[in-house]
Amino acid sequence: MAQTVARLLAESLKAHDVDIVYCVPGESYLGLTDALSDMNSIRLAVCRHEGGAAFMAVADGRLRERAGVAVVSRGPGLSNAMVALHTAFHDATPMVILVGQVERKDFGRLALQEQNYSKLLGDVTKAVIEVNEPVMASEAIARAFHLAESGTQGPVAVVLPEDIFNDTTDAPVDQPRPRVYGGARTEDLDRLADMLAKAERPLVWVGGALLGAGVTDDLRTLAETWMLPVSPTHRRPCHFDANHPNYGGYMGIRVPKVLLDEMKKADLIVALGERITDSVSQSYSFPAAPQPQLPLIHIWPDPNEIGRVWRPDLGIAADPQAVIRGLLAKGAPKDASKRKSWVAGLNAIHRKLMAPEWEPTTDGINFAQVVVEIGKHLAPDAIVTSDAGNFSSFIHRYIGFKPGQAFLASVVGAMGAGMPMAVAGGMRFPARQVVAFVGDGGALMTGNEIATARQYGVNPILVISDNSMYGTIGMHHEMRYPGRPYKSATQLTNPDFAMWAKSFGAEGITVTDEKDVAAAVARGFAIKDRPVVLHFKTSADQMSAWRRRK
Repeated sequence: MAQTVARLLAESLKAHDVDIVYCVPGESYLGLTDALSDMNSIRLAVCRHEGGAAFMAVADGRLRERAGVAVVSRGPGLSNAMVALHTAFHDATPMVILVGQVERKDFGRLALQEQNYSKLLGDVTKAVIEVNEPVMASEAIARAFHLAESGTQGPVAVVLPEDIFNDTTDAPVDQPRPRVYGGARTEDLDRLADMLAKAERPLVWVGGALLGAGVTDDLRTLAETWMLPVSPTHRRPCHFDANHPNYGGYMGIRVPKVLLDEMKKADLIVALGERITDSVSQSYSFPAAPQPQLPLIHIWPDPNEIGRVWRPDLGIAADPQAVIRGLLAKGAPKDASKRKSWVAGLNAIHRKLMAPEWEPTTDGINFAQVVVEIGKHLAPDAIVTSDAGNFSSFIHRYIGFKPGQAFLASVVGAMGAGMPMAVAGGMRFPARQVVAFVGDGGALMTGNEIATARQYGVNPILVISDNSMYGTIGMHHEMRYPGRPYKSATQLTNPDFAMWAKSFGAEGITVTDEKDVAAAVARGFAIKDRPVVLHFKTSADQMSAWRRRK
């Protein structure tokens, strides 16, 4: 039975279990939004900026472990969304973005907002699929989801000309492809077990590909029975309980020297579901690239990623959870207890670093105090989001995340992710507590999505660290050009963020004195019926959780 392409696309999204689509409306895809209005099972979330909409789709993909979906108009609409595509591509997060295009009869004429999306998106997507024939529409959706969710996951773009939506076709809905998982060969699993059994000082780094029901329980059992230290990697803190005795320290960006020096005594690294990046490897120094200074086992779902930068001693292209279960089935070596002191030593350093201690500051509140206080109020299933910036180092130092909680951020370090991701978290799980951390710079990049939160009844707590500057850049300037002025290139003039919050219908609370921090946080967390902005005037001298201006 013939139906419009718009209707076929809507039915195809439904077949792929899509229930929320994030967008900023555009005339280039009005046919699709019209068709979606008839789909009671799909919620169309209208956002205030395409960057915000796309970041929401990235967050939704993380939370569902399925591709999140955004729809943007051609030209400026897609250009605004590019920052989130960059994030999804580098973070290996599944996402499908539908892009409006000019009418087919105008291709190549440089029509209004026309662009060649295969060229534009070639370096920030896994694929660009252009639909120029009605019969291809549903197949394009199925292919996009399959590519986005397979191997090294990432964003896929589907380009749809404006005039195709009202065309009719009798093509059926192309059903979702079954998810394909790589598996470890028996001999590779045997070698992995042997290398782990012989190692006296192994490190296990767990990253973004560690997904699936029950995986955190399996990982905990593996750590306990095989006596292994487990370190979540950059921006993936919830993969292992920070209070567990086998926690081996957070392997984020710029690891503190005392922990890194101890880690460098290792005789084996197992990157388990960790892609390995410059951030995790401390700028390609540990492990050294391309030839690691110690044996490296790299376990990642995509064989094309293994060996691309580092030469591993053993590479396994497989679902990391399947590898964990394979090791558990083999049983732990009898002498696993030989690693007890190694694990305990790493854990002791981690616990000392995480202790709620900080020095007072005279130019504003030390953000450490704020983060420690907020940590006391986080629910066991809290969704925490973060923008990029030095303020986020306090989160990773002072909050002991645990499985059951979720942490969402741009691993690659794009500013503007915190607030949109919080909105997506609240829309996906309306009963869960949602807390977003942002700096004063990021707050005014996508903080306007608080209007989207209000529109859809989402009530996150937005924590703003306001030190009146782009703090990370100021730190780098001072490190590279010591003694030179830096404020002219980093200083900010900010609004009254409490008044700003109230203009949206949110609660706004400003704190300027450290003695008022605890009461303000308690007051903010007690409010449940609207978003809350907790605005803290913070120290610029305390540049990060680990570095202070002299």
